Amino acid sequence: METSVVASLVSKSFGHGNHRVQALDGVSLRIGRGELFGIIGPDGSGKTTLFRILASLMLPDKGRAYIEDFDTVSQYRDIRKIIGYMPGRFSLYQDLSVEENLKFFATLFGSDIEKSYPNIRPIYRYLEPFKTRKAGKLSGGMKQKLALCCALIHNPKVLLLDEPTTGVDPVSRLEFWEMLDLLKAQGITVIASTPYMNEAMRCQRLCFLQNGKVVGCDTPENIRKAFPFKVFSVKSADKFRLLGDLRNFPACHACYPFGAYHHFYYKEGTIRMEELESYLASLQHEEIKIKESEPTIEDCFMELMSQGGEHGN
Repeated sequence: METSVVASLVSKSFGHGNHRVQALDGVSLRIGRGELFGIIGPDGSGKTTLFRILASLMLPDKGRAYIEDFDTVSQYRDIRKIIGYMPGRFSLYQDLSVEENLKFFATLFGSDIEKSYPNIRPIYRYLEPFKTRKAGKLSGGMKQKLALCCALIHNPKVLLLDEPTTGVDPVSRLEFWEMLDLLKAQGITVIASTPYMNEAMRCQRLCFLQNGKVVGCDTPENIRKAFPFKVFSVKSADKFRLLGDLRNFPACHACYPFGAYHHFYYKEGTIRMEELESYLASLQHEEIKIKESEPTIEDCFMELMSQGGEHGN
């Protein structure tokens, strides 16, 4: 796969003296052309800073970044012609209609809606019935579809999407990611951050950021296979007390809430299910249910965040 985006030892900090915050610390990535690449990490991990540097909107303190072989610092004008960028918050003109926003952005890139329509047709069909509605009056999902149309209006080679579905309903989120699959099939490189692990699973590769550092980068399947622990899903009638009791069990490596259950991590061969059930029963837990589970991306995320370890290239 040919390379589309490169970050090489990119660092960025904000503030001065004792109040200096290291947003990015030696981040290196290599993303293939036409790849759907995901970035996940807790708040404050540096995701938005990385997007702004890749979009040529912010200068790195150290390191270099390239989009389609253009340097984000010295060749930013060239980069802005070939990228589409959706920031984390809705940034279109709310007092303009859907159609007016599209015309405005098409004009910025020396195009028009008619010429660019093939680029946005699969997405614009959702918006066309509302083309005269003010952008500020659209639903959350429709706002994101409009923002994506505006980012695609000039037929970019690379899309940078900073948590594009945050605050959007589940159906609209699903539709949005189906659109990203179509764009990937057209050869567009898509880089997206997301707080939703089911969306992360749709990416070809995932990068975990923590405290400005890459702590893991691989395919979702390889990340799950590399998870070093076995997992029990456990629940009882007293879910809150159960979490503390599970964490106090000697064989417990870690335990986290996961829907109606808690995910209990342990080394293979250190405990049998019957032992754990007997332990919980001795603590007067009722309605105990324990089952073996495959590790999820959420489990891998929690473990990587807690250990700060590295996996993949």
